[in-house]
Amino acid sequence: MLKFIGKLILQFSGWKVIDNTPNGVKSYPRAVIIAAPHTSNWDYFFCMAAIYSVELPIRYLAKDSLFKFPLGILMRALGGIPVNRKQKNNLVDEMAKLISDSNKNIHLIVPAEGTRSYTSEWKSGFYHIAVKAQVPIVLGFLDFKKKEAGFLEVFYPTGNYATDLVEIQRYYLNITPKYPSLFSLKDQKID
Repeated sequence: MLKFIGKLILQFSGWKVIDNTPNGVKSYPRAVIIAAPHTSNWDYFFCMAAIYSVELPIRYLAKDSLFKFPLGILMRALGGIPVNRKQKNNLVDEMAKLISDSNKNIHLIVPAEGTRSYTSEWKSGFYHIAVKAQVPIVLGFLDFKKKEAGFLEVFYPTGNYATDLVEIQRYYLNITPKYPSLFSLKDQKID
C-alpha cells in the first residue's frame, strides 16, 4: 500500500526516483542514508514518497517536537525515531546498535544538516553511526529544480571524517534544494 501511495504522489507531482547506486540501493541490506539537502518541510514528503515507492525498509531520525499527538502516531508507524537535539545523549551508539543488532534489512535516514535552517556545517552523526555500525553511507538527495529524489552513490567511510566529508559533499554540488539560501554547501570550500 505504501509503495502505491509513494508512486502516486511522485507521479501526480511530476517527480521521479533516480538510483545511481551500483546494483540499486536495495542491494545494500544495511546502510545509513544521508537526506540532503534539507531546507524545507516538503523534503520529508518527497523523501518518504521516493523511499516507499522503491519499498526500502527504513527508520529515520526527526526532531522530537514532531512526535506529539496525533502526528507522533503516524511518524512512529512510518519508522520515525524522535531526537531531542538540545540534550546530550548516546544517539550515535544507540543507532549503530539498532543497525548492527537488526536481523532484518534496515536503512537509517539521517538529515546531514540536522536542521532545515541554515547551518554552516553538516552534523557528523550520520558518519559516526555508519563507522560504528560498519555499514556504507548511501547519498540520498532531493533536487527541486529537476524534480528528482533518490540515491547518488554508496560511500564507504574510511574513518577520516574531514577527508570523507569533502568527498561526500562533492556529490551534492549540482543538487538544487527547495530553498538554496539555506543549503550550507555553497559556503564550504570543496575542491
